[in-house]
Formats: sequence, structure tokens, C-alpha cells
Amino acid sequence: MKISVVKEAREGETRVALVPEAVAKLVAAGHDIAVESGAGADAQFSDAEYAEAGAQVGQPNLAAAEMVLSVQPLAPTQIAEVASGAATISFLPTAQSLDQVKALRDGHVTAFALELVPRISRAQSMDALSSQALVAGYRSAIVAAGLLHRFFPLNMTAAGTVQPAQVVVLGAGVAGLQAIATCKRLGSVVKAYDVRAAAAEEIRSMGAKAIDLELDTLEGSGGYAREMTEDRAARQRELLTPHIANADVLITTAAVPGRRAPMLVTAAMVEQMKPGSVVVDLAAETGGNVEGSQPGEIVTIGHAQVWGGANVPGQMPGPASRLLAQNIVNLLAIMTGEEAAFQPDFEDEIVAGSCVTHDGAVRHEPTRELLEGAAS
Repeated sequence: MKISVVKEAREGETRVALVPEAVAKLVAAGHDIAVESGAGADAQFSDAEYAEAGAQVGQPNLAAAEMVLSVQPLAPTQIAEVASGAATISFLPTAQSLDQVKALRDGHVTAFALELVPRISRAQSMDALSSQALVAGYRSAIVAAGLLHRFFPLNMTAAGTVQPAQVVVLGAGVAGLQAIATCKRLGSVVKAYDVRAAAAEEIRSMGAKAIDLELDTLEGSGGYAREMTEDRAARQRELLTPHIANADVLITTAAVPGRRAPMLVTAAMVEQMKPGSVVVDLAAETGGNVEGSQPGEIVTIGHAQVWGGANVPGQMPGPASRLLAQNIVNLLAIMTGEEAAFQPDFEDEIVAGSCVTHDGAVRHEPTRELLEGAAS
């Protein structure tokens, strides 16, 4: 299979879809890899490293590629260069990328969205959302420690005892659990809350205390929480308020792909935090868990600094790209037949579930409904 890796065009995107190590694996499997010059530069991977791994480095001919790989969705102008019958793999938030979806459909390009890979056991090695959430969760703790003007750990000295920082984490998915683990390694006292029943045990396994609000749990599909009523959300905010008021650091990580992030913390709740406290909102780009947070900015609410995340995995592009590249390599493996040919089996639930467009049609039903709604 002829595979092309493009340099990311979206401002602020520092990751790359394949790293040299992944290129070497695909070349060994019989694929021809072309990498656009400079594609890995922001992630500290040089053109020379790609060439040494077996890639052709330069200006890829997208019209000759059977598969085009990117982190962010291809621009419509790039899609126009891709040959009919070829395929793409990238993150593809369809609700925000309808123009690209239409261009992919009309160009008879088969498009796979990384965020649509089903969350099943067999697909764990292809789960790019989880791998990037791991990076974001770690980064959130480091950002919080950097902004907080005090120690995270307990320190006992001849001059007196310095008490550890008190951290509250909301959301105990991959990002939340990594935030908990990192804050614990830094020595802070951590409490965490999640609406899912199974999360309490996971929180405790990380050495943190699970906050029990004595509310009904909200188990959803795919490992996510289901949406809550406004009455329950209001009661949850009321019960969380004293925990947040006593925290030096609040980290929020609740997000569901394709939907607006739930607003968990009001500005009034943040205003009750102590002087010098820090809030890190990983969901700021999708509406925010914290009222008033702004993606890519630090704003002041009451006495707290509120840091809004913007492409947080891209702030650690090297490790984020390595993890993402392995997800893509694993996904390509189940779409490859004899002699390294592209042969996706649409009876396979991973292939079918992650496919957005194929053969001139939109296969992903929620996206098809969005397009039909926009047209009417």
C-alpha cells in the first residue's frame, strides 16, 4: 500500500501521524511510505530520521496515495487531491467538519475517524482517544504544579512543616486517572469524583480518595457517563462546592467525543477557592467543565487562576505522536490483506464503526443525519 503522511496545516498542531519508528514497522510490513518534508519537525523528528526509517521524504503526491494519514482532518483542498477510491485516517470530529465530510463523500474517498474506533477490548491498541487522554492527563498535573505557588508534597524541615497541596480531580477516565496518578507522585493529597459507579474503585487504586456525593450513578455506553438532568447537575454542583472550596488545585477532565463538555463547576464555585489556587480545565475546547474557562488562556476567577486546555496532547508532541502512530499502525494492520494491500472488511466492527465515508456515501449514521439536517 502506498501511504502518504502530510504535514499538519492546522495552526497549533504539533503532532505528526507517523513517527520514524512506526514508518520502519510499516516499511518492514511491505508498505511504501511517503512523508511530507517537515511533517515531524514540531515533534522533534527530522526528515533524515524518516529517510533512515525507509520513507521517501519530500512533497507527497496525494493523487498517487492509497492511504493518506494525518492528525487533524485534511483540508478540502487536500481532499481534492486524493484519488477516488483511496482512504484517509485522522481525527475527524464530524459535527465540526461537515465541509470535509462532504468533500470526502463526493470524492469517493474512504475516511476513517480515530475518535470513532469502538471502545471494545480488541480495539484497545487502536484507541487514539485514550492514548492522547493519557498525555493530556499527565500534562494537566504538570501545568497545575507549575502554576501553583507552593509545594505539592509534604515537607518536614527544621524550620517547620509544609503541608501538602490539596487536589480535586473531576472525571476519572483515562485523563483523570493519569492526572490523579501524577499528582500523587508529586506528593499531593488527591480526592476525585466521577458519576460512574466503577470509577470509585479506580480512583482508590490510584491512591486517591473517592468523593461520595450519595447520588445515583450515571453509567453510559462505551465507558462514558450518560447525560444527567439539570436537577441532578445542580445538586451535584451544590455537593461538590465544599470540596472545591477547600482545594488548592482543581483539575477537570470530563468530556464525551462529539458532544459539548458538561459544565460541572460554576464561576461562583471557583470564587470560593482560596487565594493562589489553580484550576485546570482540560475540556475548555469543547465548551468547558468550568464556567468562564477559555481554551489556550489563563483567566482569573475570584482568587483562582483558571487554565483552559487547547490541544493539550500537542503540548507534548513527541510522546503524543509516538502513541498516536502506534494506534494508527495497529488500525492499519486489520485493514491490510495479502501483499500489504488495503482490504478493509466492513463486516469487522472496528472497521465499520470507525468509517465515516465510503464509496460516495456517508456510512456514519449520526453524521449522515447532521448533513441531511443541514441540507433541509
